[in-house]
Amino acid sequence: MDRRRFLQGLVAAGGLGCLPAVSWAQATSVESLPELKGKLTLYLGRGEGGLYENILDAIRKRNPQLELGVRRGPTAALANAIVAERKAGIDRTDVFWAVDSGAIGLVNQQGATRDLPEDLVSQLRAEFRYTNWLPVSGRIRTLPFHTGSLTADDIPNDVMSLPDTDLRFGWAPAYASFQSFITAMRLLEGEAATTDWIRRMDEKSKRFAGELSVVMAAERGEIDVGFANHYYTLRLRNGKPDARVALGFTENDAGCLVNASGIVALNDRQLAVDFIRYLFTSEVQSFLSREAYEIPLVEGIDPPAGLASLDSISPPRVDLTRLADLQPTLKLMRSAGVL
Repeated sequence: MDRRRFLQGLVAAGGLGCLPAVSWAQATSVESLPELKGKLTLYLGRGEGGLYENILDAIRKRNPQLELGVRRGPTAALANAIVAERKAGIDRTDVFWAVDSGAIGLVNQQGATRDLPEDLVSQLRAEFRYTNWLPVSGRIRTLPFHTGSLTADDIPNDVMSLPDTDLRFGWAPAYASFQSFITAMRLLEGEAATTDWIRRMDEKSKRFAGELSVVMAAERGEIDVGFANHYYTLRLRNGKPDARVALGFTENDAGCLVNASGIVALNDRQLAVDFIRYLFTSEVQSFLSREAYEIPLVEGIDPPAGLASLDSISPPRVDLTRLADLQPTLKLMRSAGVL
């Protein structure tokens, strides 16, 4: 589905009318939503190569009386801006759409978010339901590996056992998603075990600036296994079907953490809540799955092509907002010599 077809599908009422009906517990169609009217300010974390902007364009076209102002920037910087504004008694934004749940946690800690209606919360899978924020789409930590020399059976299912192998690894310690992964490990395994793991892994890991570079190195055979969010591998394989890289998974540990982009309402305006509803429609959720290769967290939407159902993966149970506790992680990583 390209950008033009997506815009047409979200805007054209006639085309939407033929979609199958779904219960409110699943993703709804935009046809069931109220028209958006008035001024709304959104803080939008950068991410996904402009695909989030495509969604906003479609919402604007469908709602010509909506005056949507968007401030864009790194998610962490916007979260810090919201915290600073609230401390100063300034109310500049209605909605915050973050590409990382840790940033949501930072805003939550300041009491800036508002509870969302139960009928909206209930659309999400049970394990992703929160009262004052909503995960929009998920991304799972994976171990992309070089299929020219390895099979899935060669990948350990315990992330803590990786330093004991003879595999060559690649990672991006400065990357935000990697730091969220280490935060989850710290919460699940403790600081001492996490520090030891990092130091031992550093002896056999090559560093990269970003996780797409990690996946590309695995595809070339420059490394055996990498650490990356799932969608980098799926996007590479979409553009290069014969790519020699596949996804490996650990089980019930930080190595298969499901993190999420998320959205919050920062005031009690009905317009803010109604805007959020658009992100959980079947049209938007399907677009994120097909184009961004992100994991839908509402019922009734297929996972991205090339990724198993979330029910077949064994992620750890972690309150995603706790990933906002980043400073101890950065201190730990610096002490271990990887930052």
